[in-house]
Amino acid sequence: MSAGDGQRLEPVRRVHAGVLDVAYHEDGPADGEVVLLLHGFPYDIHSYVDVAPALAAEGFRVIVPHLRGHGATRFLDPATPRSGQQAALGADVVALLDALGIRRAVLAGYDWGARAACVVAALWPERCTGLVSVNSYLIQDIAAAMTPIRPDLEAGFWYFYYFLTERGRAGLAADPRGVAEVIWRRNSPAWPFDDATLDRAAEAFTNPDYVDVVIHSYRHRLGYAPGAPAYAEIERRLAAMPVITVPAVTLDGLADGNFPATDGSPSAAHFTGPRLHLQVTGAGHNLPQEAPKDFADAVREVIHLRHAWSEDEHPDRR
Repeated sequence: MSAGDGQRLEPVRRVHAGVLDVAYHEDGPADGEVVLLLHGFPYDIHSYVDVAPALAAEGFRVIVPHLRGHGATRFLDPATPRSGQQAALGADVVALLDALGIRRAVLAGYDWGARAACVVAALWPERCTGLVSVNSYLIQDIAAAMTPIRPDLEAGFWYFYYFLTERGRAGLAADPRGVAEVIWRRNSPAWPFDDATLDRAAEAFTNPDYVDVVIHSYRHRLGYAPGAPAYAEIERRLAAMPVITVPAVTLDGLADGNFPATDGSPSAAHFTGPRLHLQVTGAGHNLPQEAPKDFADAVREVIHLRHAWSEDEHPDRR
């Protein structure tokens, strides 16, 4: 168990950002270097219950938002499409930075959160001082979505296909906690989470837009649902699988039940800036909560990587 089991990330603040009223946790000094921590599905901001205070204590300004469809985050307009596509997640990050008056930040995440961070790092590198991404490059190649993978890995993605059906939508609506528990146990077979930890995260699944956003996310990525028109240009740019030029630290958990750890080479071509790839013993898919020290160390490391890169690029500043 992590030290943060039973603890909560509070208080939750709010800000209008783009199409959302975003609920977020903030800690650390207002003038500290900004680190934006982005959670995945089906999880919530408590994936960072240990990471956030550790970084804040070191002087970072730490911001942990609930993604669209999760927690207390709400859409401002009932007519806005409840899109869960990757372009929407990336656009939400930029809108949040704008709303908080933050020019640049370290972006760190896993699962949906890492995807959002990768989107911003690739398309708006001027907003990203460094990237920490579990499972490396997570921009979706939607054109290749129907290419099969190993059968044992396909089995772990049962919910991708379940959510393509109306039975899957009804099942998620009826028991989001139960769906999450099955996914958690497959994603992180070595993580001994308890009922209270799952219950705390499941509070975020009571959001009235949760089901619509989740269902659209999986249907869109597999080519079974169109994207929202507002994100068409971003999706067009993402279809080119743009490279990431900012300093990056990528992580794989050696106990990830759905994403086998690699040495980083399969995704190397997508990173043209300085990049360090690490493997984390004993950690599964929810790496920040399962191995908080390793994740916080990765944030520190990407800053060191950025400084070293800057000195190499501008030796006259030494």
